[in-house]
Amino acid sequence: MKSLASLRLMAALLLSTPLVISCSKPAPPDTDTATELATAPVPAGTTTSYFANTETGVQDGNVRMIPISTPKGQFKVWTKRFGNNPKIKVLLLNGGPGATHEYFECMENFLPQEGIEFIYYDQLGCGNSDNPKDTAMWSLPRYVEEVEQVRQALKLDNTNFYLLGHSWGGILAAEYALKYQQNLKGLIISNMMMSCPAYGKYAQEVLAKQMKPEVLAEIRQIEAKKDFQNPRYMALLMPNFYAEHICRLPLDQWPEPITRSFSKMNQSLYVTMQGPSEFGVSGKLLNWDRTADLPKLSVPVLSIGGKYDTMDPEHMRMIASKVQKGNVLICPQGSHMSLYDDQQTYFKGLITFLKSVNEGTMKPGTTL
Repeated sequence: MKSLASLRLMAALLLSTPLVISCSKPAPPDTDTATELATAPVPAGTTTSYFANTETGVQDGNVRMIPISTPKGQFKVWTKRFGNNPKIKVLLLNGGPGATHEYFECMENFLPQEGIEFIYYDQLGCGNSDNPKDTAMWSLPRYVEEVEQVRQALKLDNTNFYLLGHSWGGILAAEYALKYQQNLKGLIISNMMMSCPAYGKYAQEVLAKQMKPEVLAEIRQIEAKKDFQNPRYMALLMPNFYAEHICRLPLDQWPEPITRSFSKMNQSLYVTMQGPSEFGVSGKLLNWDRTADLPKLSVPVLSIGGKYDTMDPEHMRMIASKVQKGNVLICPQGSHMSLYDDQQTYFKGLITFLKSVNEGTMKPGTTL
């Protein structure tokens, strides 16, 4: 559940547009060569196979628009593959609900050098994917089936398929695993509790009490009137809640991929599922709770939390202890966006988990 900072506030945080450099595209390999490269292992210490070009025909940077069948007809969702590793393919599920894949761009500074393939994916209604603009489509069970259709289209299976869900993406990843874990090699639940009631309780009974009393009182007054469009509401939450528990970097230094992603938030999707802000839950997910079902997960699971997260770090430890094969990673300097405000801890732990599962050395009960 990523932050609902208004577009106006987020636009003020956006950094300058990056320089775009054009370059010529190499001729595509023939079909046999592409198939051979796609299935070749990544040689230790080299990037030759990882960056091998496996596309045929017109080169488009490994972007693929995948048709998705829904009760309301067929739509297309956007995916983009980065790197090539037949044994480790990480599909990324963004938060929000309603943000975009773009805040995952920091992955490019950590995973390629380890030979780890990852796949950007904008869920239906997000970013570069189709937006049906129909609140009936904002449904957790429907999104689970969407992920399964994406998996099938990308030919991911339990020999290589890792699913990483961050925030709302963690809910989606857990729900997917509880139905389709036979397709998974590993599951990463990043910065998301497995109970929205517990999440709401933590926000109200722990995090709210850390605010200045006068600030909290004014926030409560606005909420009581349901005046969520009042700019004062987000003006209070940004420095007193978001800067403390969403991303602890200075507000004027929030990384551009975060602000770019959040500025594109699908407000209809976010409010329908989450509610008006990160300060608790009041949408369709209000009563979602899968805590009792965690022991059903037999696939290797990594639970990631942050000391200053909107999600209770002790709950994140509990997730790893309840699943059959769990590891936990708590980022001591991290908040909800630990992948930015405690990057070294986050990525060291994530990479260790992925490699240990791949090599068959993962030890359940380990704190990374």
